[in-house]
Amino acid sequence: MDLIGKRVALVGSKGMLAFAFKEALPDSIELLELDLPEFDLTDRRQVVDTLVGFGADVVINCAAYTNVDGCESEEELAVRVNGEGVANLAEATRQCGGVLAHVSTDYVFAGDKQEPYVEADMTGPVSAYGRSKLLGEESLRSSGLDAYFIVRTSWLYGPGGKNFVETVRRLATEKQEMRIVADQIGTPTYTVDLAQAIFNLLQTEAYGLYHFSNDGQCSWFDFSSEIVNQLRALGGKLAVEKVLPIRTEDYPLPATRPAYSVFSKEKYISVTGADVPGWRESLTCYLKRQGQ
Repeated sequence: MDLIGKRVALVGSKGMLAFAFKEALPDSIELLELDLPEFDLTDRRQVVDTLVGFGADVVINCAAYTNVDGCESEEELAVRVNGEGVANLAEATRQCGGVLAHVSTDYVFAGDKQEPYVEADMTGPVSAYGRSKLLGEESLRSSGLDAYFIVRTSWLYGPGGKNFVETVRRLATEKQEMRIVADQIGTPTYTVDLAQAIFNLLQTEAYGLYHFSNDGQCSWFDFSSEIVNQLRALGGKLAVEKVLPIRTEDYPLPATRPAYSVFSKEKYISVTGADVPGWRESLTCYLKRQGQ
């Protein structure tokens, strides 16, 4: 689908990922931005009335309850937003005759593989957040809407929101020593690259489930070390002298994280023909954009 002249509804429009979409969308579209408190994803009547009234050609869902640890104590809320909310969007999009692009997560997997996850791999979430996001995927697949993309991604960062890179930047200016988990392996994803990937998919009619992250893999420790190294190379004034690896068990959190959640992007590449930027290169783009 060519987006020129189309009506696009951006759900979760105040968030970090939506920030990247708003920058990249062509000026010729008619954009409807939807977010709390005015728009409640869990209110089916409001969702349907709003999107059908707008006549959405494309619905991009960036909305989610993403507090991974908070989901452990508020799983019912997570299910409403991440599960039932997606079903509401699917029904509204179906009534519009439009296309729904929905963003999901690596947390739908258990993390017990030793090689990149492909779309056909069995899911097995180990957290409330992962269970709620998987419910959203299942709700969409069983909704009766045929024109949809589910795009699983991982370790998101980008302009317009709180993210891991900015946390590391702050800690590196405040502390001489940082201890970072080294036994969880995945891939950082720059929101600008994810938005472009979803636009690339929208140009096709190859609907279905896709994996997308930046290329390569690393641990949170590797990622943090690279952030510090690149900040220094760009002239950043940092206090940190050591970045030390620790184990997951040394930094206990309410929610279990997948130990391994690297994605294969072969399906995305074969359908779109697009390149996938490496995670280090995309980190450089982000830091330069942010002024360091």
